[in-house]
Amino acid sequence: MKDEKQNEMRFIEPPQIYSVVPAILPPDQLFGPLFHDVQMNHVFPDSITFADCYPIRSPEEILSLYEIEKHQEDFNLFNFVSAYFQIPEPITTGYTSNQSLPATEHIDLLWPLLTRQSQPNCSMLPVPKSYIVPGGRFRGLYYWDSYFTMLGLQTAGKYELIRDMIDNFAYLIDAYGHIPNANRSYYLTRSQPPFFALMIKILAEIDGPEVFAKYLPHMQKEYNYWMDGYFRLSDRETSFRRVVLLPDGSILNRYWDDLAAPRPESYHEDVQMAHYSAPFGVAPGTFYRHIRAACESGWDFSCRWFRDVNHMETIHTTEIIPVDLNCLLYELERTLSEAYNQSSFTDPSKYFLQKAEKRKNAIIKYFWNSDKKFFMDYDSALNKSTTVLSLAGIFPLFFKIATDIQANHVHEHVTKSFLKKGGVVSSLHESGQQWDTPNGWAPLQYLTYKGLHNYNFYETAGELKNRWIALNDKVFKETGKMMEKYNVVDIDLPAGGGEYPNQDGFGWTNGIYLWMLNN
Repeated sequence: MKDEKQNEMRFIEPPQIYSVVPAILPPDQLFGPLFHDVQMNHVFPDSITFADCYPIRSPEEILSLYEIEKHQEDFNLFNFVSAYFQIPEPITTGYTSNQSLPATEHIDLLWPLLTRQSQPNCSMLPVPKSYIVPGGRFRGLYYWDSYFTMLGLQTAGKYELIRDMIDNFAYLIDAYGHIPNANRSYYLTRSQPPFFALMIKILAEIDGPEVFAKYLPHMQKEYNYWMDGYFRLSDRETSFRRVVLLPDGSILNRYWDDLAAPRPESYHEDVQMAHYSAPFGVAPGTFYRHIRAACESGWDFSCRWFRDVNHMETIHTTEIIPVDLNCLLYELERTLSEAYNQSSFTDPSKYFLQKAEKRKNAIIKYFWNSDKKFFMDYDSALNKSTTVLSLAGIFPLFFKIATDIQANHVHEHVTKSFLKKGGVVSSLHESGQQWDTPNGWAPLQYLTYKGLHNYNFYETAGELKNRWIALNDKVFKETGKMMEKYNVVDIDLPAGGGEYPNQDGFGWTNGIYLWMLNN
């Protein structure tokens, strides 16, 4: 075991392909009392607005002015912010879509509106090349969104944008040691589901297998980020950051965040909810950590993270070992094996293949629930499955980890419970959270479609695809918008739930719509 760990530490560290940008303080730290007062006084309906505001004078100067002006009798906080900050608008402000066009033409017109070059400002982490933003309130380069957007860009033949976005992610890995949730300073303490290796596979289909060796250092560094501290795990310390030691010696991963504080982009919501969590015996710092870890999952929020599915106050994300995350890391280990095999340093290839096989065995052991006949998240505190059936359980089919018998059972659940009039729901419980019933999301339609296809359930996969495309078309004809999420249970109602209104734009919906039309 000792030799194995020493060998892993010798694997190559990535060279920096661009000069490193120093870390930027998040706006809650830069503006302290002003930030707190703006968020707690609801100056903006959406907390992310002030987190994304651009200061037009130095933070020190603005804070000094605030300390002086806030005591004046006619002081107005909104007017103060308006005087010293540039307030951002939603991405598609001023754009009117033509509902008579086919959705494909609408998407083609929308790509330029969603394309950005980052400019340094208060919270934006600059990246060197162009990228697609999701839309609406989401004005940055979001990590896992981008994979599904790239599927559409590949379909549309926009290969240069794919190359640019991958180079941006490689740059972020070089600069910060991981890919943040998005290129914002307030996201630096967490990542998102690790889809970078799958992005490299898209690029390999375009540019050939040599891209595996080119981006090998960055995939290795991302793997190091997710596995940080694995070598210190023991019976006395069974978890550290994103790694957890299981009773049989397996090491699996969880979502995490390095800060136990309110999220700047949802500051008021977090502070308020932390008060509600107290009667459930959850301290504010613990609550904030669980909230942030759920955001790293991308499923913010779903009752899959709650001890009591009806109460968000019981969130316990860091105690949960998620099936989807571990399937993604299995794929990263396999891709690292392939990349090392393509490189001049082939020795680690076999090592990572063995790591992937060990993880695969652990996935089958800990996530397959033989009573429910479904892949479920694992509660490390209780040493048993969680109670929520969600489409995280489709990931072992997407990555071809499931046995044929297991896939048959998962298929039964999909056809009997998850598949609705407009596509598949994210989970089977209606909690009021946006990643639960009745909502359906583009990435989960794609993952489910592919997972079913992998095990020859072509008819169900085709039905899912047809229902999702039809719902996208219906909503576009009625509203002129491609939405972030959809109500797939009652297709005449909009999607709801969550901390913010349904957003339009929308990067990953556009991408999956185009991909499904062409596959």
